[in-house]
Amino acid sequence: MDLRTRRLHVRGDVKSEDSDREIIFDEQTAAVLGAWRTTLRAERLAWGPAWTDTGRVFTREDGTPVRPGWVSERFGTLAARAGLPPVRFHDLRHGSASMLLAAGTSMKVVSEIMGHATSAFTADVYVTVTEELAEAAASSIAAFVPRRARTSNQ
Repeated sequence: MDLRTRRLHVRGDVKSEDSDREIIFDEQTAAVLGAWRTTLRAERLAWGPAWTDTGRVFTREDGTPVRPGWVSERFGTLAARAGLPPVRFHDLRHGSASMLLAAGTSMKVVSEIMGHATSAFTADVYVTVTEELAEAAASSIAAFVPRRARTSNQ
């Protein structure tokens, strides 16, 4: 992870060659990750030679990997505390794909961000047509269809 260039290289246990990729993130995320990196450095110093350097961004306080189930459980707890609707941690990938598309990102870019081999897979499996996407589609077609100008007595 490079906070200066705001790039994260995804690697390791991946499903396909397309899963090994680089993700670009925004400045706010870089600031949050910078604060987390500071926390990790303090934990590394506190643990000294007992620290396990896995190279991972998120670890237990001794540097060892977190259990995947714990991540899901912790996410559920934090989401509930924040008053968010119930959502599974895994569903965040689907939601982010849908939100990227709703924000106007092309399907090809969304597919590459997700690490999918094809845009068709992303569209078929990951993207949900949200109300915002349906509204945008309705507005787009209305703007495209030519209309006669109305006069005041019509």
